[in-house]
Order: sequence, then C-alpha cells, then structure tokens
Amino acid sequence: MTNYRYFVIYKPFGILSQFSGDKGTLKDIGDFPKEVYPVGRLDKDSEGLLLLTDDKVLNHHLLDPKFRHIRTYLAQVEGIPDAKSVQSLESGVDINIDGKLYRTKKAFAKHLMEPPILPERNPPIRYRKSVPDSWIELKLIEGKNRQVRKMTAAVGLPTLRLVRWSIESLNIEGFEVGEFREYEKEELYKLLNIKIKM
Repeated sequence: MTNYRYFVIYKPFGILSQFSGDKGTLKDIGDFPKEVYPVGRLDKDSEGLLLLTDDKVLNHHLLDPKFRHIRTYLAQVEGIPDAKSVQSLESGVDINIDGKLYRTKKAFAKHLMEPPILPERNPPIRYRKSVPDSWIELKLIEGKNRQVRKMTAAVGLPTLRLVRWSIESLNIEGFEVGEFREYEKEELYKLLNIKIKM
C-alpha cells in the first residue's frame, strides 16, 4: 500500500502554485518531497489554502466538477456591496472564460460586517481614503480561472485581496502566511468530505 503525503499550505501573495521557476515558487516555502504537486492552483496574486499531495485519487475528487466540493473564499473588495449585488453573486453572473460567456453556478455570498481575522498581507493593500472597501465571503462549488475576481468585478466590486479560506471543512485557521502542515490521509479525507474506501 502506497503511503501518500498530504501538505496544507497558506500560500503567500506573490508565490506561483508550482515548483518550476527560479523564484517566487513553492520551493521558497519549504523542502517538499519531489513526488507531491499542487491540487488545483491559486493565482500569484491570491493567497490561502493550497493542498500538495501525490495522491491521484484525491486530486481527481477535488478537481472533477461532478463532486461539487465547497470552496470558501474571503474577498476584500472596492466598494460596499448592496443586497442586489450579493443576490447576483448567489444566483449567478456572466463572466468571460476563454473568450466565451459563462454563467456561474449558484453560490453562497455574504457581506461581512467585520473584516475577517487574517495575517497581514505582504505587501499590504494600498489604502485609499476616498474609496471604501469591504469584505465578502463566497462559497463556490466550481473553480474557473480567476472566477472570484471576475464575479466581484461583474457586480461592480473589484477584488483587492483574495484568500481561499477552506475546502469543505479543511481550513487555514491559525496558519501563518507561508506555514505548511502535514496531514494524515484519514483526517484529510474526513475534512474534505471524501467518502471512499481507504
């Protein structure tokens, strides 16, 4: 039986979700086993939960849209969302994917009255006194390229900072930026709500 490895990272801003390249890659975070690779990706300008593993079954379960795993994002946006914009984010908005119009699937959206407790971003978001900002929590069951940024822009709320907080019940609460932790298979599958025979 293969002993797969599972690492959860708080990916920092400015780091690519890959090992290849000279700088600004996952090699800068830690010395990981050469067999592991990122499951999915986070853009260079996004932060948060990134999973590394060599388990192809887990990779399939998380990336195949039919399994509909809930991903939670925290987005700091320019402007203050009103009820209509939150409703639009939930019911679906039209975004551009590879040059074609795509209607996002139903989601959960919430305007957070208080900023979430997160580590500071380096570099910090540029503060502008004349333009208010706020935070939105978004729960999606799909992960198109730059989807959250495109969704918030579609309702007139450009994203300033984006953090992937969780996948199902696996989250980065208590993590520092750049921190990684290794998990056992059973614990991780339970948190990710993946029910297959071990």
